Amino acid sequence: MDKRDELTRFVKKEAHRLGFTLVGITTPDPPSHFDVYQHWLERGNHGSMSYLSSERALHRRADPRAILPECQSILVCGTMYLPQDSSASTPTSPVQISSYALGDDYHTVLKERLESLVHIIEDRLNKPVKHRIYTDTGPLLERELAQRAGLGWIGKNTCLIHPQLGSYFLLAELLLDIPLQPDPYFPFDRCGTCTRCIDACPTGCILPDRTLDARRCISYLTIEEKQSIDHDLRGAIGSWLFGCDICQQVCPWNQRFAKPTEDPAFQPRPFLNQPTVADFLLLKPEAWREPLKGSPLERPRRKGLVRNAIIVAGNARDESATPFLAKLLRSDPEPVVRAHAAWALGQIPGREAQSSLQAAADQETDSIVQGEINQALSNS
Repeated sequence: MDKRDELTRFVKKEAHRLGFTLVGITTPDPPSHFDVYQHWLERGNHGSMSYLSSERALHRRADPRAILPECQSILVCGTMYLPQDSSASTPTSPVQISSYALGDDYHTVLKERLESLVHIIEDRLNKPVKHRIYTDTGPLLERELAQRAGLGWIGKNTCLIHPQLGSYFLLAELLLDIPLQPDPYFPFDRCGTCTRCIDACPTGCILPDRTLDARRCISYLTIEEKQSIDHDLRGAIGSWLFGCDICQQVCPWNQRFAKPTEDPAFQPRPFLNQPTVADFLLLKPEAWREPLKGSPLERPRRKGLVRNAIIVAGNARDESATPFLAKLLRSDPEPVVRAHAAWALGQIPGREAQSSLQAAADQETDSIVQGEINQALSNS
């Protein structure tokens, strides 16, 4: 065994010890499917995520060495995240939250683990190591790198699928200026003729080329979209408050092989173990972060979370939510929240909802909110 093989075995062993389930290595060669990414951007399928299409981002995604010129190896790590108690993401839950978001923010968790790995490597080599760490925030086509590192194939649902573990894992990458032994590319496409993920998607966002139209994806709508959600998509969101797992839940590889992780970082927080619509409708502007600090659910901020909860309540036709919705419509500082509250009240039967809309119509000054009120009244 030469020194490169010995170091490779050491790095992989330490990565597993730090909590990574899957560990593979690939070269920093340019991605062979960069043209697919470019065409995806050209079609506008990235929605409002303009940071993906900047000239600098494109230049760096086209060649990992543009990020770290000294790069000789890329370590690709996968961490299982399906919690042992995932009741907040089951179809029977009144509020569904994507499984990866029930615990701590994976960006922080995985970055810290890779930073620890870098220190371990530096101690082993007795010298500094030039590196870069990414968890999906950086300019890397990480699923292609993962397939090149032998971790699985990119499924029709756009997720990376491992043949013995399914797709419930998070990816993180470590670019290193040291030579490691690359793993063989995963050569198989094991989706076959299955189209369960495509058929199950409520918004039809999954495209034939194994990409998706983010503008219609429930995960995008509930996390990245900062303003009003189109009327024709609100009903499709169903009970999803943050993210969506449907295309993974129906995947045969997950139904057969996916297993919960024991990793404490990804177990549900108490606030998210069995959440209710009211928990999020009642988030106060001055204190909404307290139960969610360090959670992925901080990303949409209060405005997004309350907006999403309002849609869930409207889709459920939940009369018990009427007093909360009426208060939001009457006094919330965010026009987006008031507008969606008007829509939700228009979905809910009963005189109380109707009366709340009529009262708000007399005092609302925002034209967009007023339009939602008028439409809700005309539909009720």
